[in-house]
Amino acid sequence: MAIIIPEKSLPTIAIVGRTNVGKSTLFNRLIEHRKALVSTIAGTTRTSNIDIFRWRGLDYRIIDTGGIDFDKTNILESEIKKQIKKAFTETDLIIFLVDLQAGPMPQEKMWAKELHKLKRPIFLVGNKADNARFRQNAFNQEWLSFGLGIPIPISAGNGSGTGDLLDALIKALPAKSKKRAIKKIVGQDKEAIRISLLGRPNVGKSSLFNALIGEERVIISPIAHTTRESHDTLIIKDDEPYLFMDTAGLRRQARRKIGLETLGVSQTATSLAHCDVALLLLDATEPFTAQDKDIINNIAKEKHKGIIVIINKWDMVEGRYVELQNEVKERILKNFSPLKIAPIVFISAKTGENVNKIFPLIKMVQANRQTVIEEKVLADFMKNLTHRKAPTVGLGIRHPRIYSLKQASVAPPTFEVTIKQKTSLHEAYLRYIENNLREHFNLEGTPVVVYVRKARI
Repeated sequence: MAIIIPEKSLPTIAIVGRTNVGKSTLFNRLIEHRKALVSTIAGTTRTSNIDIFRWRGLDYRIIDTGGIDFDKTNILESEIKKQIKKAFTETDLIIFLVDLQAGPMPQEKMWAKELHKLKRPIFLVGNKADNARFRQNAFNQEWLSFGLGIPIPISAGNGSGTGDLLDALIKALPAKSKKRAIKKIVGQDKEAIRISLLGRPNVGKSSLFNALIGEERVIISPIAHTTRESHDTLIIKDDEPYLFMDTAGLRRQARRKIGLETLGVSQTATSLAHCDVALLLLDATEPFTAQDKDIINNIAKEKHKGIIVIINKWDMVEGRYVELQNEVKERILKNFSPLKIAPIVFISAKTGENVNKIFPLIKMVQANRQTVIEEKVLADFMKNLTHRKAPTVGLGIRHPRIYSLKQASVAPPTFEVTIKQKTSLHEAYLRYIENNLREHFNLEGTPVVVYVRKARI
């Protein structure tokens, strides 16, 4: 079945303009949370941010595009232009955002010239009208040379004028697109599996993200840290919803630059905290590094996340025989013990090789996280386990007696071992129980938590 991106069914508004006019600030204002990174650094936004905002009870789609200054020395500008061109094909209306404090710029005249070629409603909006003096700048006669009228003054920073702007935008939307706002989004009645793509810079996260959602949503470049922000997209595949979150590449803390990289890392940490399943990307063409280990440790700290290991760029490895795959797996498990629970798949995000194997693995891992085991089954399991190996004492000298093993919760499967008061159970025996639970009940890809409760019985 083809992949469906439900948000595309909504009326769409794109924000365009040169760098540093406040597009991301306006985007964040409309969606009512901080998703796009905001900074004074020109070109902070590279890949378009996309989200949904609600106004007067209806949903609309908003696209925050990268800033274009028509600067031929900016090597990423051609990729940003592709993103904007794609946004134009999907949008019903365009906000051309300008800076009232800075006044008209030559780049904006070039922008106006390009926008006149589009058969879309265009709103010239003057941002940074933070007070009456700056609002007066909207009446600068130079704006009229753009052929788009006088800018509508707003302040994305403090919200002034944004409500009136939204009313005007919605009123100007074509009738057909307005009808789409009241339609039910496909798949919204099911809870999506949330998947975070993690890895160090340039392992192919953005390439895989695009391959998984079925379109070029994020910019791919050999330049490290091309992706500065987290990008998430809800898709429907085989009637199942998946929310994929592409993240900024993680470097070791000592090597991170203060500023945009630190903010991007913060977003990545948030993405990991809110996901169900983490896809850890490793580069098949390079040795595994301390950076990889740091990321694995970060995933391991989030004790309730499922995990799948993706070995990317496998198409670039000479030979690619099965024995080599086994060698790589052994090396990973030897160096990174937290990954012993994870399925491992070898892919090429660039060519699409084996990418189709990832969806079944995601469903399997998520199902394993939700596993419920009946109390009687666990009782029989524990009886057989203690018969094979008697419980070992932890602190103290009293030999422990296990009264029961019961499941306490799911996501991940969590189990409570009840032992006699004033005795203790060795940690190694808890690991023995965990490992056998995982093997016996096929809990691949999910953490399994086992803890002790002491009781007077």
